[in-house]
Amino acid sequence: MTSLDHPNRRPEKEMVPRILVQAMFALMVGSCALVGYAQWADVPDTGVLIEAPVVQERTVTLVGDRTGKYTVRDDTGAVIAASSDDKAGFLGVMGRVIERERALQALAIDAPIQVVRRTNGHVGIVDPSTGMVIDLIGYGTDNVAAFANLLK
Repeated sequence: MTSLDHPNRRPEKEMVPRILVQAMFALMVGSCALVGYAQWADVPDTGVLIEAPVVQERTVTLVGDRTGKYTVRDDTGAVIAASSDDKAGFLGVMGRVIERERALQALAIDAPIQVVRRTNGHVGIVDPSTGMVIDLIGYGTDNVAAFANLLK
């Protein structure tokens, strides 16, 4: 039996110092305590996005095919954009998100959505059938522009 096989052998050096493990658990307990206190004391939410009023909206339908390409149609059925267009791939990404939520709720996949512009300049997607509201903040300028161009 070698010294490596010995059941009572201790490693010569700790992989993670004990103080870091203790600090991690202290941080976890402290975070849970702060959240618990905030809930118990009814501390108002901060940093929550307040939906600004809508100043412009357009009703469109996102329709996907088997290849993953999504087309955007206006209320007359005319194609106004496609996810295969230059810098418009985000249309397909959001089309998948909406389609998945509708599938989970067993709703019609091809129901119309609303693309909105708010008074604060933000562009958003409103799906009346699921109640989902997505404000396009932090998705990048090209991605937001893909939906903002639908409002022109």
